[in-house]
Amino acid sequence: MIEALAQGIGKVEDDLSASDVLASIRARKADEDRAAADQLVLAARWADLHPPESIHHAATFTVPGCEHEEPIAGQGAPLVAEFCIAELGAVLGMSTTSAKKLIGQALELRHRLPRLWAQVQSGVVPAWRARSVAEATIHTVPALTVEAAAHVDAQVAAVAGRIGPAQLDRLVAETIRRFELGAPDPTADPEDGHLHVDPRHATLNDEDVDFGGTMHFDAVLGIADAFDLGHAVSHDAAVQKALGSTESLDVRRSKALGNLARAQTALDLAGIGAEPTKLPPAREVVVHAHFEATTVGETTVFAPTGRMENLQRLVLLEQVQGWCADNHTKVTIKPVIDLNTELSAPGYTIPAWLREQIALRDGRRVLGSDATPRLRSCDEEVHQARSAA
Repeated sequence: MIEALAQGIGKVEDDLSASDVLASIRARKADEDRAAADQLVLAARWADLHPPESIHHAATFTVPGCEHEEPIAGQGAPLVAEFCIAELGAVLGMSTTSAKKLIGQALELRHRLPRLWAQVQSGVVPAWRARSVAEATIHTVPALTVEAAAHVDAQVAAVAGRIGPAQLDRLVAETIRRFELGAPDPTADPEDGHLHVDPRHATLNDEDVDFGGTMHFDAVLGIADAFDLGHAVSHDAAVQKALGSTESLDVRRSKALGNLARAQTALDLAGIGAEPTKLPPAREVVVHAHFEATTVGETTVFAPTGRMENLQRLVLLEQVQGWCADNHTKVTIKPVIDLNTELSAPGYTIPAWLREQIALRDGRRVLGSDATPRLRSCDEEVHQARSAA
């Protein structure tokens, strides 16, 4: 009997064509996604059936070891009775920790991420992707408020949940900064990403000398300083190669740091005798920064955080202000571009102003299946698309 049942499990018709196989797999995947969405609904309903009031009785005392309410989602989500988590885990054949995550993520989606919850139930976003977002918003440090979670919900729902782990981390960090949730803490970990403690440093490990006569030099720089140093090191490495050096690029770049240090010590062109205003600019970086702006009366208020087109990184308004305030920086002011303006070019050649408009408006490659944020490849893709057509 058991062997007969085992033989009937997982059997597939041999006469299925390739299109039939693909259609069957797609149907099974749709059923799987629907079942996962229903599981979230049932998990949230299970939590509704076990509120904290179900374990508290009149005229009783709470003693250690008794059942208590469990906060398993973010601020604003309901608490649940502790023992119901293990009961659900036993039915589903999973650990109590996994059952706690399932119920907590279901409550997080339903109460704090309602847009994403609706997209899951409508089949637009798979449950596993929504659960990863909920897991991130539940365990954020510092904890996200209801308003901050709603901001994350709106941003993720706008792209139908198609957000990777790195993008989600940047979005959460931006949300924490936007809503000023992180209070300054001198004891905070400088690697937490919120700059409670300034992480910049330049450290020479002179006690660790390799047999080859090398030392380790570690540094954490500001964005502008890192770009400047990287450009200077690359330029010096290229000069060494032009002068006949046959060493590898890594070796030439490491020697470039020494050349920069010796040149700066030997000859200070920006000394006391020179007027700072007449010195040539040491920094000229083109930065496309996107900041949200609102008008309050006659005053324009900018959001504290924005996005830098270079490398698609989060940038603070005060950082951009600091770069422009440096007297060694050449600042070129360009007119603000209205990204909602409809522009067109009559000829085949793409004008520079149209290329910049499209790149700043879309912020990523919009053609092909691998849409990635590449500002400089917009015109290349348009030419490739025209050639293919």
